[in-house]
Amino acid sequence: MASIQDLENIASQMRRDIVRMVHAVQSGHPGASLGCADYFAALFFHTMHHHTDFKMNGANEDLFFLSNGHISPVYYSALARSGYFEVKELASFRKLNTRLQGHPTTHEHLPGIRIASGSLGQGISVSIGAALTKKLNGDPHLVFTLTGDGELQEGQNWEAIMFAAHNKVDNLIVTVDYNGQQIDGPTSKVLSLESLKAKFEAFNWTVISFNGNNMAELVAGLDQAKSLTGQGKPVCILMRTEMGAGVDFMEGKHEWHGTAPNNDQLEKALGQLQETIGDY
Repeated sequence: MASIQDLENIASQMRRDIVRMVHAVQSGHPGASLGCADYFAALFFHTMHHHTDFKMNGANEDLFFLSNGHISPVYYSALARSGYFEVKELASFRKLNTRLQGHPTTHEHLPGIRIASGSLGQGISVSIGAALTKKLNGDPHLVFTLTGDGELQEGQNWEAIMFAAHNKVDNLIVTVDYNGQQIDGPTSKVLSLESLKAKFEAFNWTVISFNGNNMAELVAGLDQAKSLTGQGKPVCILMRTEMGAGVDFMEGKHEWHGTAPNNDQLEKALGQLQETIGDY
């Protein structure tokens, strides 16, 4: 099993992948991708039991669904680095007629992708369906989902959250990327979400929270979330992250939600991110 240092090294390399991918085509979403790099490293290399011999039905393994599909750079990096497809394919990000489109889609048949997630607000609903399928099939594995905090401003999420608790979907772990930023500014100014903890608990979910940019705390938190499954309630993780984490001039700034770095900014960013495994 990967050590904390190993996971930190993977996350650093994934951050390099992210800024290089977005810079190369001057298009994409680096901010939350950088903020969630630690989560993806921990999830794919420590927490989930998953198979790189990809089968769409996902039987007999843990499943992951990305709801906030615009952070595809970090998702693609995690899939490539964990062996779903060759790392060199990351160089095709957002180019015409390639499998690594700006938002994950299924018709390109990219290993690891089970749903298209360009439209926000749908991931929790899909994940509930997958989790109920596992229950019906006697499959003891878990379903993990990542959603953005701004995404929770959409009403469909709350119908799904209510449904999951009512139906005791206790093999589901939903993580909220709680960075307080969205494309138009701070979530507190666009449409306040507070208190998310109180809301989820009122809907009868088990709620935990931790710092998603501290690897030791993150790994312990994911382990705790797994230990809370199977107890009659779905589990919600409120994961505090920093938009643009790892690149100082991007950190905490909503402007980097969907802005690509220029040549000078790329050089500065790469200077702050250690190459640990090898660039593609």
